[in-house]
Amino acid sequence: MPIDRMVDLSSRQLRRFPSRVCSFRELVKLYLSDNNLHQLPPELEQLQNLQILALDFNNFKALPLVVCALKQLCILYLGNNKLCDLPQELSLLQNLKTLWLESNCLSHLPEVVCELSLLKTLHAGSNALCTLPAGLRCLQELRTIWLSGNLLADFPPVLLHMPFLEVIDVDRNAIRCFPSLAHLPGLKLVIYDHNPCRNAPKVAKGVRRVGRWAEETPEPRKRSELEVVANIIRLSPTNT
Repeated sequence: MPIDRMVDLSSRQLRRFPSRVCSFRELVKLYLSDNNLHQLPPELEQLQNLQILALDFNNFKALPLVVCALKQLCILYLGNNKLCDLPQELSLLQNLKTLWLESNCLSHLPEVVCELSLLKTLHAGSNALCTLPAGLRCLQELRTIWLSGNLLADFPPVLLHMPFLEVIDVDRNAIRCFPSLAHLPGLKLVIYDHNPCRNAPKVAKGVRRVGRWAEETPEPRKRSELEVVANIIRLSPTNT
């Protein structure tokens, strides 16, 4: 058993999951990023202490159901796969706080995400999302939502009813007009650059905007955006 209760098998060109890992029952962190995996063995369910699982940059077309049996998971990285949907069984992960779904094949945000009551960070950028489900407003713990690089033609109405959101990123969409966000008391940052918009979203005093008409010169804006993103990305598999 690794002393730090972590196994990192990232970038090993794995096509099969090494089943011997399932013998490490006390494992807390498992990184399988950047391989060629498309399935996982049922024995993975033995890792009931697992809190962080990184499956990003693989070839999953569907989320293996065994992942949904790992009920202590807090952070799940599924980005850069080929996922078109998520199973209803994902709702069993009631301890999940961070979910990364970026760069998949999602044309809609699966409703099951709205059942993850402790979710704090949702990264669904670089998909093909046109709308967000109304049920998202039930996620009262959600603080950060990343939606850059999708197909949003309108600012998602549900976000206007989520007063605890701190970071909203809708960069690189197709939004032409922004509603006022000044009524969102928790908001700290809104990123809306690279949209064909005719106005900047109105925000309360002290809220940082990144985008056109944001009263920032180009150079400071780039630095600020990188600093904010760096703060969020600190949870990435390579830095956790």
